[in-house]
Amino acid sequence: MTPETLTAFFGWMTVLNFAVLLLSTLMVVALQDCIAAIHGRMFQMEKAEVRKAYFKYLANYKILTLIFCLMPWIALKLV
Repeated sequence: MTPETLTAFFGWMTVLNFAVLLLSTLMVVALQDCIAAIHGRMFQMEKAEVRKAYFKYLANYKILTLIFCLMPWIALKLV
C-alpha cells in the first residue's frame, strides 16, 4: 500500500467513526429516558447505572477513534 492510500483510508475511517460517535451521542441525549429504561430492564440495571455505562461507552469510543484513526492519519499527513 502506498502512503497516499493509507492516508485516504485513515481519513475516511476517521470521518466514519466520528459520524457514528455523533449519531450515538445524539441518540443517547435525545432518547436517554426511553433507551435507559429498555436497557435497564434487559440487563437488570438501574437507570443511573445505564447512564454511566452510556457515558463510559461514548468516552471510550472517542478515545479509541482518536488513537487508532485520527493519530495515524495525522502522522501520515506529516510524512
